[in-house]
Amino acid sequence: MTAPRGLGLADPERENAVLLAIIEAATSGPGVEPLAAAVAHVITEATATDVCFVHVLDDAEPSLTLAGATPPFDAQVGAVRLPLGTGVTGWVASHREPVVIPADKQDDPRYVAIPGLRGEAYTSMVSVPMESEPAGLVGVLNVHTVARREFDDRDVRLLRTIGRLVAGAVHQARTHRRLAAREEAHGRFAEQMVAAQEAERQRLARDIHDGISQRLVTLSFHLDAVRTFLDRAEAQAAQADLTTACDLVVTTLDEARAAIGALRPPVLDDLGLAGALAALARGLPDVRVVLDLDDRRLPEHVEVALYRIAQEALQNVLKHADAEEVTVRLESSPDGVALTLADDGGGFDPAAGSRGYGLASVRERAELVGGSVRVISRPGTGTTVTVTVPLDTQPNDEESAGNT
Repeated sequence: MTAPRGLGLADPERENAVLLAIIEAATSGPGVEPLAAAVAHVITEATATDVCFVHVLDDAEPSLTLAGATPPFDAQVGAVRLPLGTGVTGWVASHREPVVIPADKQDDPRYVAIPGLRGEAYTSMVSVPMESEPAGLVGVLNVHTVARREFDDRDVRLLRTIGRLVAGAVHQARTHRRLAAREEAHGRFAEQMVAAQEAERQRLARDIHDGISQRLVTLSFHLDAVRTFLDRAEAQAAQADLTTACDLVVTTLDEARAAIGALRPPVLDDLGLAGALAALARGLPDVRVVLDLDDRRLPEHVEVALYRIAQEALQNVLKHADAEEVTVRLESSPDGVALTLADDGGGFDPAAGSRGYGLASVRERAELVGGSVRVISRPGTGTTVTVTVPLDTQPNDEESAGNT
């Protein structure tokens, strides 16, 4: 007795109805998993197949993850993963060619049994790649039947057409997911920037209130005293208060310059980042300095951040390292910039925590410009701190019925 025809669709009208249902499912929402589940449901409801699995190519590694499945196998979504080239599904993904197995799939050398998916309960299967332009390969679509069925070229063509429709929808869903993640990252970055700016404003306000403002008040008292002494013709007392007032003016000017420098170091405008880093390093007392500095100008916020990071790190060296030599290296490329500060001091165990506040501040400043920090150190071997900042950053985008 001849086995029934595979998908069980007797005419083009029913095939078109399936394709329309797939298109409707593909436009139901932006999520990859809901899309895959909807497609699996449509296929098994509209055809003579018993189980459908949608495997999606992973973003970060060459493997497939089960993204959608007919119940009860939907419980395995996200848990079944397969490297490319392994199993029937992995073979289809690697070769981008369909596979039809009408029976005895366990005899196929590409077959891999997945215990949780009860492959022994299903006889026939078809596996087709899901690919389209411009999405390329996005995954593999599998259908299975309990009874033996004969899948012909027409069945395979229809499944490949479904695969192309799903591929485009998955590509759009992934693009939407990446954009959403990027917007979320932008939001977090903006929150960090606002928090950092507010903290800087509060610090500057405290500095002005506790330093400059108080000294100006004291200065006004002394100038009032000078005027009083001059009215009384007490020249010696007036001279003493005038001297104190002049000293306060000098101190206040120094504090005002420091406050301005805290907002944007003037040395960056005068010397650029490379020159400013050289001046910082050479200011360390009793320490040999080795410099390897790229003088390419960088975005203003990156230069400020790297300068402040160098300040923190070099102060850390001065306070804790007991170093004889410090190397400062600045390397840039179109993609990013790396600042390395290495000393030959006492070192420490990074796993036991950073040395004081300095490294915590370094990490915070690096994160604010989308960068990262790597610390290499051991007791007695010195410390190397490398800060990497991307220059073009956007803060800064699945198995079958017991077998694949």
